[in-house]
Amino acid sequence: MLIGREKQQQELLSLLQSDESQFCAVYGRRRVGKTYLVKQTFQGQFAFLHSGVANADMNDQLEEFRLSLLNAGMKRVPKLKSWSLAFFHLEQHLATLPQTKKIVFVDEMPWMDTPKSRFVSALEHFWNGWANMRSDIILIVCGSATSWIIGNIVRNYGGLHNRLTRQIYLRPFTLKECEQYAQKRALRMPRKSILETYMVLGGIPYYWSLLKQGMSWTQNIDQLFFAERGELRNEFDALYASLFRSPQPYIDIVTALGSKKAGMTREELDAAIKNNLGGKLADKLEELEQCDFIRSYNALGKKKRDTIYQLIDNFTLFYFKFLANHSIDDENFWSISIGKPQYNAWSGLAFERVCMQHSAQIRRALGIAGISAGIYSWTYRAQNEHEHGVQIDLLINRSDDVINVCEMKFSKGKYEITADEFDKLQDKVSVFQNKSKTRKGIHIVMITSYGLSPNAYSYDIPIQLTMDDLFV
Repeated sequence: MLIGREKQQQELLSLLQSDESQFCAVYGRRRVGKTYLVKQTFQGQFAFLHSGVANADMNDQLEEFRLSLLNAGMKRVPKLKSWSLAFFHLEQHLATLPQTKKIVFVDEMPWMDTPKSRFVSALEHFWNGWANMRSDIILIVCGSATSWIIGNIVRNYGGLHNRLTRQIYLRPFTLKECEQYAQKRALRMPRKSILETYMVLGGIPYYWSLLKQGMSWTQNIDQLFFAERGELRNEFDALYASLFRSPQPYIDIVTALGSKKAGMTREELDAAIKNNLGGKLADKLEELEQCDFIRSYNALGKKKRDTIYQLIDNFTLFYFKFLANHSIDDENFWSISIGKPQYNAWSGLAFERVCMQHSAQIRRALGIAGISAGIYSWTYRAQNEHEHGVQIDLLINRSDDVINVCEMKFSKGKYEITADEFDKLQDKVSVFQNKSKTRKGIHIVMITSYGLSPNAYSYDIPIQLTMDDLFV
């Protein structure tokens, strides 16, 4: 049941059409469906299939590799004492196979690179000294430890420099893909429930696979997070440990960012993190962005050195809000929280994040998908007691001399904009025009769950989108 991923599937299949051997890396965060994509695409047509073992030493990794060679059809494989010898036996096995394309899939490769194992050197020799000299080898490597894949494969500056012929980064599902998945599994979820579930789980397919038929979305969240043995209750630690060999610095970064809705600059992060990361901070921020945990953006009118980093991963933010440093022993906690102040505050911010994650869908709904546009936020801090600060979370700066100022509101029904809210919105736009000194036309876009309730103020906001537009 492969939902979406059509582009990535075509990229994998295109490897079969090349006249040369191909080296492809498929990477992305834990549980996003990397292994499933590769296996479903090739339907078991592997000349060799192997998966690294979590937390195993070199001897155990080599023994597992030996067993995989036997499973692939080698009649006898001696005890392997090094990775050079392991890859030599793989060469021997592949050389005996018919003259057709041979797909070699090595999953969870980062686990195989244990200390002092010289694994990467052996991989380099296998590819450069043998596989690359042929025309029939398709090597696909995969792993959740994104930092390892990027550092050792994608941006290798040693023997594998520029050897990668294809890289596929697998992103989480969109709302539409989650809807398709829910329909395939007969979960019978209306769009609002899908949206609210997405605000908690994000678009991670494995998390969605844990949802049970016959339960409401709130009951599902209770059984996943707040039941005594909820399957995602301890997922936070496992998530970051699987992605990064030394997860604590990354956890320190997301923890700091989780305390600031609008995000922080590198300078502010440096000051906020107890353990100084120095020059390594930039690399770790890039890796977190590669995994879709954070986004970096320049506030409209600001220079690159003022780049702001913002935590946008739905699962992590939900964890910080309701699970980290909380001891909740009520297995119905989430169901009884709906509609209460804590839920309302969280849902408003979570809806804003989902809108940011679906900016492409918003552009399509506005009819500007073909117009060059940048996505920004904008903040103005009051300079004296006579001013007040302004925060605009989503701006679409268009090349056709228009800026869309997006205001996002989550509600259980049609949203009623009051006179006070309308005045504040007008004031926000006025401050933005004056302080940003823009000469472009300003068009307000109101994005709500079900649209605006008609009244005297709603008619003055001609561009109105609903959650349905996020499902495009």
